[in-house]
Amino acid sequence: MAFARFASTSASAAKKLVVKHVTVVGGGQMGAGIAQVAASTGHTVMLVDQSDEILNKSKKGIEDSLKKVAKKRFADKPEAGAEFIEKTLKNIGTSTDPVSVVHSTDLVVEAIVENLSAKHELFKTLDKFAPEHTIFASNTSSLPITDIANATTRQDRFGGLHFFNPVPVMKLVEVVKTPMTSEKTFESLVDFAKALGKNPVACKDTPGFVVNRLLVPYLMEAVRLFERGDATKEDIDIAMKLGTGYPMGPFELLDYVGLDTTKYIIDGWQALEPNNPLFAQSPLLNKLVEEKKLGKKTGEGFYKHK
Repeated sequence: MAFARFASTSASAAKKLVVKHVTVVGGGQMGAGIAQVAASTGHTVMLVDQSDEILNKSKKGIEDSLKKVAKKRFADKPEAGAEFIEKTLKNIGTSTDPVSVVHSTDLVVEAIVENLSAKHELFKTLDKFAPEHTIFASNTSSLPITDIANATTRQDRFGGLHFFNPVPVMKLVEVVKTPMTSEKTFESLVDFAKALGKNPVACKDTPGFVVNRLLVPYLMEAVRLFERGDATKEDIDIAMKLGTGYPMGPFELLDYVGLDTTKYIIDGWQALEPNNPLFAQSPLLNKLVEEKKLGKKTGEGFYKHK
């Protein structure tokens, strides 16, 4: 019996793809974070972006982030910390040409601009050059995975891997399964998330997946509460921190995430479901975005930031 049980688990394991080589396209905050975590867990990583200048900035950001991780993890062993940093950085290569690096990759994770045609163009090209076994995944937080996958001929080997910012710190990954994603692909993506030391949760390809589907309407409702004059933004933030134990209030979080990001998500959802009251526009949010008051990154949003 023990042998039969062992044999069956080996057989199912053989069906899944064990990801060893990862190509991350997009060297921004999210892409660099994904590359860092993958490299620090022993994966060979190729980080791709449009210019060497962007990639150098990404590598510098990864190195700074690794120093923080090492300081925490190897507080009493600075030598081990230095070795960890060196080993991780050795696992990361960079390139400005995704086509030239996908020929030997197991998984492509896309973390580029939230624009459907840009994602289509990228995946359509990579689909021609990546091996048959290669899985494609998008880190989109607002676009339907199915729509992105439709640019390829491998819809069964396509899923969502939605990480959270900052990637090295946040433990969650939403693994998104479209109606076309095969069970083998889905399980391989779940296993990859676990290999990174993350907690994967499974969800269908619906607007916002799990976290943003609950979070964004909550943030919008906070703005509406303030717009109606029912409470000040400061009191709303204090109430949600002390009343629910949230580390940030909704207005602090909106400023941290970027007001333009929240507006972009709501605009996209409203286009999909125009009659859903949860996806209604906010005149105040629209006004602040128009005035380029986008939050922390511009120095002012709902609050002023130094």
